[in-house]
Amino acid sequence: MPSESEEDQSEGDHESFVEIDPTQRYGRYDELLGSGAVKKVYRAFDQEEGIEVAWNRVKLSKFINDSTMTERLYSEVRLLKSLKNKNIIALHNVWRDEERNTLNFMTEVCTSGNLREYRRKHKNVSMKALKKWSFQILKGLEYLHTHEPCVIHRDLNCSNVFVNGNLGQVKIGDLGLAAIVGKNHSAHSVLGTPEFMAPELYEEDYTEMVDIYSFGMCVLEMLTLEIPYGECDNIAKIYKKVTSGVRPQALSKIKDLEVRAFVERCLAQPRARPSATELLKDPFFDEVDDEDDDENNYYL
Repeated sequence: MPSESEEDQSEGDHESFVEIDPTQRYGRYDELLGSGAVKKVYRAFDQEEGIEVAWNRVKLSKFINDSTMTERLYSEVRLLKSLKNKNIIALHNVWRDEERNTLNFMTEVCTSGNLREYRRKHKNVSMKALKKWSFQILKGLEYLHTHEPCVIHRDLNCSNVFVNGNLGQVKIGDLGLAAIVGKNHSAHSVLGTPEFMAPELYEEDYTEMVDIYSFGMCVLEMLTLEIPYGECDNIAKIYKKVTSGVRPQALSKIKDLEVRAFVERCLAQPRARPSATELLKDPFFDEVDDEDDDENNYYL
């Protein structure tokens, strides 16, 4: 039999939940996985499935004077729960905490963090591997854009793409700011990360093609390890360059003409910008085996 001190030590090894969701299924730990302007993400545990998950908490105080926006955000996140695609982070549950004035949602967690961190950690990556990551991001965008109704991510960047490094698998996450649009596929609010925002987004009249522009900037970052428009020291300068059609300096560092042409296609004017489905057929992806991607069984 274990001694009393051994039992105490064993009990001390158990990590305690600091919060449990209303269904009593999910428990939140104190460990912070990431944070942004309005959202914090904590490590959590799904007691029913026995898996780790991410507990996302959005502060609704930012929208305190805009009840319409609050309700819209809540309803859109609920709709995102229905999205099922291997290249989209799965949303398990969502609820509003009236006492804390927060919107909470549980999502799957990827083992290797976000793509920006992962790419900087692993600097020696082949072009083939970068193309596989890009292909998977596009597959996720194709699913969102052809979904009924159409879903526009609006804040796609390398910190919102997550990696399961042991599988070479990437998934689009942070869908909390996504827009659900009708048959005309147009949205009007200005949201996103300035370095990755398409020029028409600033004009408050845009379609899902803004995600293709952001995708092009993601590819640029993956290739150069630089955040686009790093030469600008404030948002106003970024805005001026983007709306004037001035490309980021990092683009000039891409010496492979085929690769550079692919990025340029993504950054073209909205009407000339190809859809995700069209880009997936681009010769840029000729060496990517779609069947391998379907199995997600390759290792990097």
